[in-house]
Amino acid sequence: MKHLGIGIGWRPEIAGAVEELDGVDWVEAVAENICPGHLPEGLVRLRERGIAVVPHGVSLGLGGADRPDAGRLADLAARAEALGSPLVSEHIAFVRAGGPLTASPRMEAGHLLPVPRTRDALRVLCENVRVAQDALPVPLVLENIAALIAWPEDELTEGEFLAELVERTGVGLLIDVANLHTNRVNRGEDPAKVLDALPLEAIAYVHVAGGVERDGVWHDTHAHPVPRPVLDVLADLAARVAPPGVLLERDEAFPPAAHLSAELDLIRATLAPARPGPPRSTTTSAGPGRGAAAPGGAGRGAGREDGAEQGGTGPGDPARSARARECLALTQTALLSALTAGTPVPAGFDGRRLRVQARALAAKRADVVAKVAPELPALAGDGFREAFLAYARSRPMRGGYRQDALDFARHLLDSGRPDDARARRALARWWKDRAGPRPPGRTTRLLRTLVRTGGITPGAAAGPANEAGTQGS
Repeated sequence: MKHLGIGIGWRPEIAGAVEELDGVDWVEAVAENICPGHLPEGLVRLRERGIAVVPHGVSLGLGGADRPDAGRLADLAARAEALGSPLVSEHIAFVRAGGPLTASPRMEAGHLLPVPRTRDALRVLCENVRVAQDALPVPLVLENIAALIAWPEDELTEGEFLAELVERTGVGLLIDVANLHTNRVNRGEDPAKVLDALPLEAIAYVHVAGGVERDGVWHDTHAHPVPRPVLDVLADLAARVAPPGVLLERDEAFPPAAHLSAELDLIRATLAPARPGPPRSTTTSAGPGRGAAAPGGAGRGAGREDGAEQGGTGPGDPARSARARECLALTQTALLSALTAGTPVPAGFDGRRLRVQARALAAKRADVVAKVAPELPALAGDGFREAFLAYARSRPMRGGYRQDALDFARHLLDSGRPDDARARRALARWWKDRAGPRPPGRTTRLLRTLVRTGGITPGAAAGPANEAGTQGS
């Protein structure tokens, strides 16, 4: 397993600071923010100094019901090759739902959501992981996520779920100790018990990050200093095994370079006292004898094949796999719809927790939309955030944050906003420049309203449809 050392998450906002830091052995960059043909100069300079760069994906959704998108996998592979990366990482999560499996519109979460820890969900995840492993030129490692909500039908603990995943696929693990702490506060899960169940030899590297607790809920913000409880989990892990790499994540409220350097020193100090022996043998609920697993498929096939779990019908049962995908699709769609479209809370879920999660998702959407479309808050007029949060309560994302910005602008124009005609024309021009055809004019908006309310038949509205190209005024 490749030794990475001490690293830090590379972000454009701190690119200069990262280059100045002493003792940084490697960096991790969000894969979706990198264009293989136009690498950021800061990353190029780090590569020239021999510092490894690992692309960290956030959009594959390997825990979802659909098979991994070939285009997304190709993009991730291209980034790994352009960066000369030793491995790539992603998350054990789902990020979208709906679509053909449920005969419903596609929805995007804009966030990493937890996968149910059932054997059927594990079957689907393992199949998806194998597809990804086959498409990538370097080993794949997967990260445990932080979660506020828990699935009511979980059959496995977090540690058991991760151990079974490694056994069946040979995938490596990225253990985020901050996420383990988050799940301790939010879901009552003991980090030590998770670590007890893990195949420690499969750990490729570790994430460390900060957060904050508000009203009994831990928010994994990546915008606060790393707290002592997270460092304690890191120390517990390091006492069991020497992690090949440890990385500090920071995504918001970036501090000066000196502060980042001090946090890296604190991580080094936490690791220094630990003198782990050889990785301890672990067993799963299905019994002993796990084959050694290496990141990204080097140990694939060392354990049982998917489908050989208790109650399974063998590795080659496409009917069962299809049923598992359909069931997972329905449950994940119901959950995501409740979180982003205001539909009823699915049976068994904690309604209060779902409301907290829904508010967090909407707030994140507002923040990210304001970043990817920085002109939009001014163009939308006073009360941008309040208007967006009201919009997001019943309208899921349908194609990423840039599309979300366009959809929100279209919603404002369809509603006759902003109130000022000059501002409305400016917003319409902005929308046109980014979306292609210009937004509908006032006549078309009025006709749509009449059709929706039954004041006119669709056929009667068909004639003036060419006015969809006129700007509202």
